[in-house]
Parts: sequence; structure tokens; C-alpha cells
Amino acid sequence: MQMVLLTALGVGGATIIGSIIGFIFKKISHRFSDIVLSFAAGVMLAAAVLGLIVPSLEYGGRFAIVITVAGIFVGAACLNLVDKLVPHIHKLAGTDPENHSTNAKRDKVLLFVMAIAIHNLPEGIAAGVGFGSGNTNEALLIAGGIALQNIPEGMVIIGPMLSAGISPKRTFICAMATGLVEVVGTLLGYFAVSVASAILPFALAFAGGTMLYVISDEMIPETHAHGSQRGATYALLVGFCLMLVSDFLLA
Repeated sequence: MQMVLLTALGVGGATIIGSIIGFIFKKISHRFSDIVLSFAAGVMLAAAVLGLIVPSLEYGGRFAIVITVAGIFVGAACLNLVDKLVPHIHKLAGTDPENHSTNAKRDKVLLFVMAIAIHNLPEGIAAGVGFGSGNTNEALLIAGGIALQNIPEGMVIIGPMLSAGISPKRTFICAMATGLVEVVGTLLGYFAVSVASAILPFALAFAGGTMLYVISDEMIPETHAHGSQRGATYALLVGFCLMLVSDFLLA
């Protein structure tokens, strides 16, 4: 339990680390952000497959393939529903603040931050479910991938909030709140699987599906939208292979 709590704090704290970097470097180039985010996408992709989907097949028993495939699609469908209700990064980050009044601009930025917080919940649950499987090494790989993704996400929310006229103190509190959501999600995922171990195969696949959805629908389009797609592709491969090597060495 102590390891789960520390990991939950680490996953949520990564967003805060990213926000601190965002305060220091208020204008981070798209190229740098895309490379970092793509690397994190590669790490998350490997973590989703190796740490969640493959174990789901292993724990699923006789109907493993049915349970795993169903879990992946249900997880993706749930995030798709969330996307319809609350737009995410690539739908709000590109808005032109000059075309809106201060209040409208502030509302749009706060919606952007709220969207990140909502999307952080299933990511935290994915980390918690990993620990619920009992495989600490795989769980740490999953949590590490999510934490890496949270750093650039924390970075990108600072500039828009400050430019919208939100005070630095409130900006930091909002960033910290988005990280706290991930801590709550991690604990929810862990306790849910611990209490009802029968749902473990489905829960693992569900968490894997949410991560695959985030990678495909959010991270890859965002990193390929600013002319850095070649570097972003190689960064994704580096992140994926790094996790592959880590998983092999820890096996």
C-alpha cells in the first residue's frame, strides 16, 4: 500500500513538475514540446501493451481474448464519451486569445484545464489497476509512462492561464488540482481491483484501452500538428523501445 501511495503522489506530482517548468519557460517551442510528448506517447504505448493488455490475456482464463478485446473497446468508448462532453488539448490549445474578451478567454482556458483534469482520472485509474494485478514491476512501468506524459501536459497549461489574466498563485493551484485528480484515480483503481479481483482481467484491458485512446486521439495528433512529425515519430519509437528494454531487464 505504501508503494501505491508513493506512486500515486509521483504520478500526480509529475504534473506539478511540468507546471513549474512551464513557469520557468513560459514560451516553450512546439518542436520541443512535441518531441517530449511523443517520447511519453511511446512509453505509454509500451506500458499499455506490456503492463495492461498482455496481463489481461494472462489472467482472463478461458475467455481471455473476449474479455480483453471487450475491455479495450469499452475503455476507449468511455473516453470517447468524455471527449464529446469535454474537449481536450488539441481542441482548445490552438484558440486565438486575441479574438476573445478577457472573460471569454479566461473561461476557455479554464475549460481547457478542466478537460485535462477529467482526462487525468482514467490515467490514474490505469496506474492503480496495474498495482492491483500484483506485478509491481509492470505497475511501476505503467506509472512511469503516465508520469512522463504528465510533465509536458503540466507545462502547456501554464502559459494560457497566465495570458488569460489568472494570477500565478491560482494558476499553480489549478495545475496542482489536475495532478491531484490523478492521485485519486490511482487509489480508486487499486482499491477497486483489490476488493473485486474477479474484475482484474477486464479492468486491465479497460485501462489499456483508455491509454491507447489517449495516445491515438490526443497525443499523436498533437505532436504531428506543428511540422515536427519526423522527430516526433522517432521520439515515440525511442520511448517505446526504452520501455521494452526496461521490461525485458526487469522480467
